[in-house]
This record gives sequence, structure tokens and C-alpha cells, in this order.
Amino acid sequence: MNSLQINKLSKRYSNGTQAMQEISLQIGNGIFGLLGPNGAGKSTLMKTIAGLQQPDSGSLLFNGTDIVADPFYIKKQLGYLPQDFGVYPKISAYDLLDHLAVLKGVENKKERKEQILALLEKTNLLAYKNKAVSSFSGGMRQRFGVAQALLGAPKIIIVDEPTAGLDPEERNRFNTLLSEIGEQVIVILSTHLVEDVRNLCTQMAIIQEGSVKAYGEPITFIRQLDGCIWHKRIDKKELDFFREKYHVISVQLFAGQQSVTIFSETDPGEGFSMKSQDLEDVYFYQLSKKG
Repeated sequence: MNSLQINKLSKRYSNGTQAMQEISLQIGNGIFGLLGPNGAGKSTLMKTIAGLQQPDSGSLLFNGTDIVADPFYIKKQLGYLPQDFGVYPKISAYDLLDHLAVLKGVENKKERKEQILALLEKTNLLAYKNKAVSSFSGGMRQRFGVAQALLGAPKIIIVDEPTAGLDPEERNRFNTLLSEIGEQVIVILSTHLVEDVRNLCTQMAIIQEGSVKAYGEPITFIRQLDGCIWHKRIDKKELDFFREKYHVISVQLFAGQQSVTIFSETDPGEGFSMKSQDLEDVYFYQLSKKG
């Protein structure tokens, strides 16, 4: 069982942006969802875990080793799938994986071949091993990204916005693959898509403005809002009135008409209907809380 302990990590950039503010999390095997809007600090945290930058303060322990003091330790254990990764124009999937495996320290040629073929099969790309990765569809590229992230048998894998731009079928295929991987290692899924966290993660954290707003099990957060989420269709001109009177957590368009969702522990009246809460409501509720 692998363990990543994040204790009071902080990072302020030279332009004054407080990208992380005393972030503390404990992560074990399985898929851990890191949810938050763009600019929340997710990428800063990912880069720090990956040893690509140093925090200003705080500690990071992976399987008991201080990886702030020894970033090379985590790099040897790490697989990383960025949101976008560049590929050489004419290199085949097999040859590119072979090149990357050498860079990851898999020196034995026979071992490399066995590992590459197994990973291509695992990601359903074996039939395309001789095709140029640059010719792959978006979903195939993401699955190739998983294959390269798994080279060298890492114990922790970071995936950053992995399903952005994928069609529903490819997204489901990718998520199934990710779920299988998460049974053996730590997978940290950084995303702004609530649906992916709901479908995949047993543990999650919501981050906003560099701070952890919520940390725990998605199902627990959903249950905590039972009977407290209400919604109503309104005229657009009424929005300011409802924002002043109620704890509005989200405003959405439904069939061309504006719908407002609020948090209230009692029946708010005024024609509001109680709705079944979901993880999206949890997300908007946590982001709407003051402090």
C-alpha cells in the first residue's frame, strides 16, 4: 500500500499569487480526485508533488521518504500524464514508447519490449503500434499517454485534465482504464469536471484560491446536503433579488430559461422545489461558502 502525506504546503509566486496555502492531504492507493476551477492551485500542487518545483514551506512524504528534500526519489516512482503532451511527427507508438522507456531507466531491451507490448495491449493500442502517434485521435492519444505514464511500473500517477475534449465513448473507455490502474497504485486525478470525480474517485479534495475547501469521500459530502438543495426557474431580471435573499450556489440555463439553485436548511418558500443533491451541488456549495 502506497502513501502520500501532504502537510501544510504553501507556495507564493514572484508576482504575488498565493498558489498554495497550507494544503494538507493524505492519499493512498486508488483514484484521488482533485477538483477546482481554473487557477485554483491544482497544477501548482501537481508540479510540487512531481518534484518540478519546490514549495516555500511544508512537507511531502511518499512512502515515508521526504520528497521535498529528495525530489529524485519521487521522479523514479512517478508516471505523469499532462493535459497536452507533444509528440514527434513521424515516430510510431512502439518506437516512441521504447525511447521513453530508455529515458525512464528501463535498460534491458527484452524487458522494454515485453513491457511496451503489454502496455499497448492494456490501452487497446496494440493494433496501432506501428502507426505514428501524431495521427492518433484524441482518445487514442490519451490512452497512449497512459501507456507512457505506466512505463517503469510507477507507484504514483498524476493525470491532469485527462478527458478534456474527448467524446463520451472515448471518455468512458479512458475512465475504465484509469479505474483499473487505480487498484494497484495512487492515481491523482486533477480536473474541473465534476462528473469524472463522481464516477471514479472514492476520495477527493476541492481546492479554491490555493486552499482546501473540502476533503473526504464524495458520497459523504453528498449526504451532508440532503434536504438542503432547492431550485427554481426565474426571470433573468430577478437574479439580483434572489442573490441578496438566498444562499445561491449556482445559476444555470435550462431549456433557454434561467434556473437558480440555493442552499437552505428549511423550506425557502417562493415556489422553490427540493432537488436530489449530487456532487455538482457539493462543488458549487463549497465554492460559494465564505472563508
